[in-house]
Amino acid sequence: MEQELTPDDWALLKKLAPECDDLVCTDKGFVERSVLALVAGRFAFDEDDFRERLSTLSDDDLRRLGLRVIDGEEDLGCIAPAFAEAFIEVIEERAGPTIAEQLRSAYQEGTICTR
Repeated sequence: MEQELTPDDWALLKKLAPECDDLVCTDKGFVERSVLALVAGRFAFDEDDFRERLSTLSDDDLRRLGLRVIDGEEDLGCIAPAFAEAFIEVIEERAGPTIAEQLRSAYQEGTICTR
């Protein structure tokens, strides 16, 4: 998964972490390519903060982000299990149980971080 963030990714990132000013992860030495990993790892203080940040997205944005994980375009495996579960719960509440169940399955089948 070596893609760069798309303009849509940038738009989501700015909604989730308006304080974000760059994408260089100095502790890792490379540019982050996953919106969820970046927000969960660098900006959210805890799962509640992550959940609150997710609540700023529209239902369409959440659904699109969930589908990107399912399609392998976004990485859920690079975030802590509690953050992944928070994401899946928000998806279930706002985008429906079908996508949430697909996300749970995808997370359980491949929790290896590809970054």
